[in-house]
Amino acid sequence: MGQGRCSLEHARCGRHHTARSRAREALRRARRPSRLEGVKLPESLASLLGDSGDFEHVEQALTHPSYANERKRGPRLDYQRLEFLGDAVIQLCVSEALMARFPDAREGELSFLRSSIVSTDALADYARSIDLGSALLLGRGAGAAGERSQSTVLADALEAVVGAVYLDRGLEVSRTLVASILQRGLDARATQPLRDAKSELQERVQALGGTSPKYKLVSTTGPDHAREFVAEVEALGRMLGRGTGRSKKAAEQEAARAGLQALEGSE
Repeated sequence: MGQGRCSLEHARCGRHHTARSRAREALRRARRPSRLEGVKLPESLASLLGDSGDFEHVEQALTHPSYANERKRGPRLDYQRLEFLGDAVIQLCVSEALMARFPDAREGELSFLRSSIVSTDALADYARSIDLGSALLLGRGAGAAGERSQSTVLADALEAVVGAVYLDRGLEVSRTLVASILQRGLDARATQPLRDAKSELQERVQALGGTSPKYKLVSTTGPDHAREFVAEVEALGRMLGRGTGRSKKAAEQEAARAGLQALEGSE
């Protein structure tokens, strides 16, 4: 009789343990974003990420809102939330790198340099260098519109990938990834003077006999957390350059930088 009770209690305990394990597993799966269809990562991106199977959020980071909408996925399953996080991670990692690279630079100089390195155009260039566009999951309409190669889409996706790596692997791995992606930009700017592009353009234009450049905001697009500003600069009787940025000030700096390049090309 005693052995029967023990066996019965043991069986009950086993069933309770199994039920608890199943409940924990169900809760874990419920908290995890649903997996999307698999994507083939370009070799350059795969080499940066290592074993992509260990990165739970990478497919989400490569999913354009149009793709999720066409398949009636929830709002968590496109890259916008990860983009929001990745933007902050990139800002932090680049700030750390600049502090180490330029120990004597003033705050304003560091801010100017950082804005040029993490601008939409710069991030899009980095994304193109690792062929990120080929891995994006786009809806039919977005694909037909050529959004796979658009700078804003590429920059957003790159930020989302960094956000995904941060969630899955933490800050240290994110820092290594950002350094790998942005090293070219850091090296290219390490030998450049830490000058405000708008001030430099004004000096160049005035030296050529012109008046102060005029800046015009051309457009503002995107959701509240990721506004995209486009600005143009006019001087010497013509439009010298256009730039994009996450703020009006950043867009004007990019426009001024494009204007400087235009003047150099005409000399």
